[in-house]
Amino acid sequence: MPGRSTVTVHADRHVHPDPAVAPPIYQTAAFSAGDGETFAHGATEPRGKAFYTRFGNPNHAQVAAVLAELEGTEAAMVTASGMAAITTAVLALVCAGDHVIGQKSTYGGTASVLLNLLPRLGVSTTVVDQRDTEAFEPAITPKTRLILVETPSNPLLHITDLRAVAELAHAHGIITLADNTFATPLNQRPAEFGIDVVWHSATKYLNGHTDVSAGALAGPAEILDRIWDTSLLTGATLGPIDAWLLLRGLRTLPLRMPRHNDNGLTLAQALAEHPAVARVNYPGLESHPQHKLAADQMSGFGGVLSVEFTGGFEAADAFLGHLRYFQRSASLGGIESLAVHPASMWRGMLSNEQITDVVPPGLVRLAAGTEDAADLVADALAAADTVLTHRP
Repeated sequence: MPGRSTVTVHADRHVHPDPAVAPPIYQTAAFSAGDGETFAHGATEPRGKAFYTRFGNPNHAQVAAVLAELEGTEAAMVTASGMAAITTAVLALVCAGDHVIGQKSTYGGTASVLLNLLPRLGVSTTVVDQRDTEAFEPAITPKTRLILVETPSNPLLHITDLRAVAELAHAHGIITLADNTFATPLNQRPAEFGIDVVWHSATKYLNGHTDVSAGALAGPAEILDRIWDTSLLTGATLGPIDAWLLLRGLRTLPLRMPRHNDNGLTLAQALAEHPAVARVNYPGLESHPQHKLAADQMSGFGGVLSVEFTGGFEAADAFLGHLRYFQRSASLGGIESLAVHPASMWRGMLSNEQITDVVPPGLVRLAAGTEDAADLVADALAAADTVLTHRP
């Protein structure tokens, strides 16, 4: 198999051959057919590329070819956002009366799907502490159809034992889905541990430039065909220009991730020693309770860390207000460094009680970009010093 940098540049060359070195943007809603047989095939071909853009587009297919190769899966597909990816997948794979298992520590949108959306549709859910691998088996019922995992988790950076969960699920005939947004296929490939379907908020590292909203799924063709069929009804279609931008971002993923990895670790090490900090959550730190597991299933630890301040919300807000290079903003995975207060950001997705149950009020999530590490460390430490100075 060629190297990952080679894959990102060449894995899509067979999808839609064209003499243009840079792929064209297929900014069209529909494609014509030369005869009835071709038209009928296009109308029924899963994840096609030349019938109607809601069904598929050459730009979609190019991204999918690269991502499937990177994740080591049979196939892949794209959606309009990461939330479109997970909601469409879940709606495709469960029915009323089914049961789904998720994690206690997970992205707020995923938590809302588990705690708010699915119960309204007659699907029961159970969330477990993913740090305790043995907690998954007692949660399984005869109606369990899916297990949703996320590792590292957002924003606490908890680690899920992918191999153990996959083996347990397969023993019970349960499909597994893993959110690989934080790790990316450069640092972790869940399919290698037996996970069935991988999903991403491709808005983040896969795109890498904070200028696209996109989602992606990778896994067996048979399962993705079921998800694609539901996507025709949800209509969460990625636009051709956004797909083209996502592909362009993927080309440089192997160049960007080592810098994100290095910056994340350097920041975590520096902030862990600061007196205003109660805890730094980053799986690359040897002090992380699950560092060994993370090192076993990851080749790098990413650019995201979370920092809990001893002064609670007021300290976290003061820290955010004194950052220079970190912009206070949602999202992550771009070349620029961002910082956010998760408990505030998730108020639109979860109730105050649901947020308090999983996110400490003094927690700040930092997403290290590709700036010079020394500048980011100096910025973060100066802001943390300010927290000490302004304590009541």
